[in-house]
Amino acid sequence: MSDMNEESTDFPGEGGSEPGGESECPCSIWRRYRIGIIIAGILGLTVWAIGYGISQYNALQHADVAVDESWGQVLNQYVRRADLVPGLVSVVNSYARHESGLFTEIAAARSRALTIAKTAGDGRNPEALAQFQEAQNQLSTSLSKLLLLVENYPDLKANEVFRDLMVSLEGSENRISYARQRYIVAVADYNLGIRVFPLNLIAAQAGFKPRPQFTVEDETKIAPAPRIDLK
Repeated sequence: MSDMNEESTDFPGEGGSEPGGESECPCSIWRRYRIGIIIAGILGLTVWAIGYGISQYNALQHADVAVDESWGQVLNQYVRRADLVPGLVSVVNSYARHESGLFTEIAAARSRALTIAKTAGDGRNPEALAQFQEAQNQLSTSLSKLLLLVENYPDLKANEVFRDLMVSLEGSENRISYARQRYIVAVADYNLGIRVFPLNLIAAQAGFKPRPQFTVEDETKIAPAPRIDLK
């Protein structure tokens, strides 16, 4: 009987081991759980930061491309206007040969405008952009003088070729105005994008630089050429 009582007083863990080894402390499980959560959070934030950085870099690239496309349109429209000048001068010259000084001025202004347009590059150089604008303004001024001269020649205003050229010139001036406006907006959006946080950090690391903008020192210098009443 005494042997049986002694055996019945034995408990697991006292003088023996529980099958399968000792049980793990709950605090150790919780510690590992917290470490896992922290690691998962860090990984999640890292993936998000990389994704956000890529998306913002792409946004800057799109803005930069938009400026390039707008600049290309500005160049195209100014060149198109310059291409109309020889025909216009030729028609006016047939009625006003004594205005050779003005025709020479227009030819020189057109030549300079086209030369600078070819060397203006992608519009990223502020000095080149200023020279381009100056040359185009000079041509606009010369054309204004020519069109004011036309008012003295009613027969010229009735000339069918001249009337067609004037319609083309007016359309070209409108397209120039629209292309300039698009460029101004595109540059403003891009320049703002590379200045605001946190895009400015990405722009600095990726080498995005501010793009030069058209300046308007005198609105009359870039105003459309005067319209001629062809009636």
